[in-house]
Amino acid sequence: MIKEAEIIRMALNGDQSAQTELVKTHSTRIYNLGLRIMRNEEDAEDVLQETFITMLNKLQQFSGKSSLYTWLYRIATNIALQKLREKKRLEAKISIHEPDFEALRGSQLREWPEHLEEKINDEQFRNCLSVAMEDLPENYRAVFVLRDLENLSTKEAAGVLEISEANVKVRLMRARLFLRDKLAHHLKCVGETR
Repeated sequence: MIKEAEIIRMALNGDQSAQTELVKTHSTRIYNLGLRIMRNEEDAEDVLQETFITMLNKLQQFSGKSSLYTWLYRIATNIALQKLREKKRLEAKISIHEPDFEALRGSQLREWPEHLEEKINDEQFRNCLSVAMEDLPENYRAVFVLRDLENLSTKEAAGVLEISEANVKVRLMRARLFLRDKLAHHLKCVGETR
């Protein structure tokens, strides 16, 4: 089996089969990331296509300090967030930029569903979460998708988004609080799935 570094070297030398192999290897995960951020298949396909066009045009800039997968995630996330900004599709109905920390005092995130990865397979919860995520601003949505849905570490998510680990933690907390409130109060999904 050829190592990815060798495939990258071959792709840089114009080997189309190596370029195709890189696309095949990473396309499903990049498409799923695009779908989770963009919330529709057509836009996710655009993110996928633009990500791999960017990869082919800028592969010589890939330094190898991270995995190719992490580098592609960063590209895809940036493309998706830019598309969201251009569309101006999202407006938060509840301010999560300045949460009422007094109201949160004593409140713990234990109400957030444990073993979220198991709940994601539950169709009812998945549908409720999808609806709730529509109102989540893109910078919080990106952190939530990378950390809780894609299971990236805080450090990996910080690298993909090019923000500090502390900022990832703050955004993730705000996203979880926002989604928890949406699910619990508006959609009544959290209580039903426990």
